[in-house]
Amino acid sequence: MQVRKALYALALFLTPAVAFAHPGHDSYGLLAGVAHPLTGLDHLLAMLAVGLWAAQQQGAARWALPATFVASMLLGGVLGFAGLQIPFMETGIAASVLALGLLVTVAARLPLSLALGMTTLFALSHGLAHGLELPELASPWSYAAGFVAATAILHASGYALVRSLPRAAAPLVRLAGAASAGAGVWLLAG
Repeated sequence: MQVRKALYALALFLTPAVAFAHPGHDSYGLLAGVAHPLTGLDHLLAMLAVGLWAAQQQGAARWALPATFVASMLLGGVLGFAGLQIPFMETGIAASVLALGLLVTVAARLPLSLALGMTTLFALSHGLAHGLELPELASPWSYAAGFVAATAILHASGYALVRSLPRAAAPLVRLAGAASAGAGVWLLAG
């Protein structure tokens, strides 16, 4: 039942994109922004892992981790729009896939300040990458709205998946984290 509600929410959330199908709107920027996190394995895995990890937490961490990621990623995107580049950005993104996968694998419950600090650093890297890949002629704000929406949906999907599973399925969630960590190692090696 929870999965069905999550899918309905996803469909409802994406419905406004249909309104941008006629001339006069920057549907390309919005759709490109939505596509970026969904089509890059590194972004997809990291953002799902944030949702998985948040669902393994208690208290404020459950909402603070995804909210911090989205806000920090948006800040990184704005910095990327301005042309800021950092060395080893792609390495940082791959490392975030590895680290977030490991955090899910061990169901880590870190002090909130440490968890939020790590989440902020990971999200800034992802946001910079999004911002630097702004398509030509696209509105930065439509593009940002797209990647923020897609990221929130990925976080919510990971969260909903964990929360809808019975407690006995916790090893499967940890296995998904291990698979993500393995993909992070592969991304770092490549």
